[in-house]
Amino acid sequence: MKRTLIATLAAALLSAGSAFAAAPDATRTEVARLLDAVEKSQCQFNRNGSWHDAKEARGHLQKKFDYLEKKKLVTTTESFIERGASASSMSGDPYQIRCPGTAAVTSAAWLKAELARQRK
Repeated sequence: MKRTLIATLAAALLSAGSAFAAAPDATRTEVARLLDAVEKSQCQFNRNGSWHDAKEARGHLQKKFDYLEKKKLVTTTESFIERGASASSMSGDPYQIRCPGTAAVTSAAWLKAELARQRK
């Protein structure tokens, strides 16, 4: 009886873990394209009250993607935007992107619009 219960619990834990697998290749490709777009955008990126250039923004977002992927928390490109590219994990403040000649918008809005453009 005890062995059956242990085996059942172990099987349940293993199957639950598979729900949080590494990001699919298609997601990694889309995220890489989004980060390339950020870097090439000539926009500035605001996090925690400081503006950073596009190259620094890409580096920061790449680190967040790598962390989330290591923790198996990225299943779609949208999940990366929501969990890692929308707000500071330290302060909770939303990230912003300001492109030349335009007002600042949330990074979530900018990234979702860019993702939609890339998917067309």
